[in-house]
Amino acid sequence: MSWQATVLTLYPEMFPGPLGVSLAGKALEVGTWACESVQIRDFGIGKHRAVDDTPSGGGPGMVMRADVLAAAIDAASPEGDPRPRLVMTPRGKPLTQERVRELSAGPGVVVLCGRFEGIDERVIAARGLEEVSIGDFVLSGGEIGALVLLDACVRLLPGVMGAEHSGHDESFETGLLEYPQYTRPQVFEGAEIPAVLTSGDHGAVEKWRRARALEDTAKRRPDLLDSDDAGNDAD
Repeated sequence: MSWQATVLTLYPEMFPGPLGVSLAGKALEVGTWACESVQIRDFGIGKHRAVDDTPSGGGPGMVMRADVLAAAIDAASPEGDPRPRLVMTPRGKPLTQERVRELSAGPGVVVLCGRFEGIDERVIAARGLEEVSIGDFVLSGGEIGALVLLDACVRLLPGVMGAEHSGHDESFETGLLEYPQYTRPQVFEGAEIPAVLTSGDHGAVEKWRRARALEDTAKRRPDLLDSDDAGNDAD
């Protein structure tokens, strides 16, 4: 069975979007994964299909209604659906490569994309939504975050990247940033490829790559060195 992604959104035309091309698009075409977008407004209230209302306690903007979202979630992910239910929000737990690996190893995901000032807190609790953030910034809605999450998951599905070990040495897979990459020409504007990479000594290459990964992580993301994976890799 393919990996199944269902996205609940006010803008279903945004999906699969960029995920319909390149490696993800090819995988979608052959059925490695599937992407369904659900229009939240189909579950709206009244003849205008209202999906939001003014925030309780006052304040600017509008809040997405719990009853509307619950109906949309229940239709897209009925009882017994084993897929985790996620909601993209800057209030969520930061998305990590570890969580991406867990999600890609499962049956798929159901992703709710918020809009306006936010989502009624009650539906998050009532439907067991996992709050996910892609960074400490605010977007116009959850759709871009959902695309990021789906891309990160889909590329890890068997066969999508081609070579079996394509993703093993990438940033965050070992708890460190990835080592620098080089290719031809040998000299570019006076800068040469490090000699060790063209030496043919695979042991020396591996040692250099580990050292550079550790060095670059210490400079750019020292917070990563506190993790167990990074500590073990540095040993």
